[in-house]
Amino acid sequence: MKASVGDHLMVKGAHVGNANREGKVLEVHGEGGAPPYLVRWSDGHTAVVYPGADAVVTPPVSNSSS
Repeated sequence: MKASVGDHLMVKGAHVGNANREGKVLEVHGEGGAPPYLVRWSDGHTAVVYPGADAVVTPPVSNSSS
């Protein structure tokens, strides 16, 4: 897994009924975009994360208009 500052991280809920967690990558501490990442979760908390196989990294959505 590779990420850049500003990317979005989504971790799927581990059990039925558990919500997905979404956050923004604030810092990348590994070489070449590798984990760990400092993430600000949508609830405002920040944490250092080593994402597992249940995580997906996506680039930020551009809000520019043509």
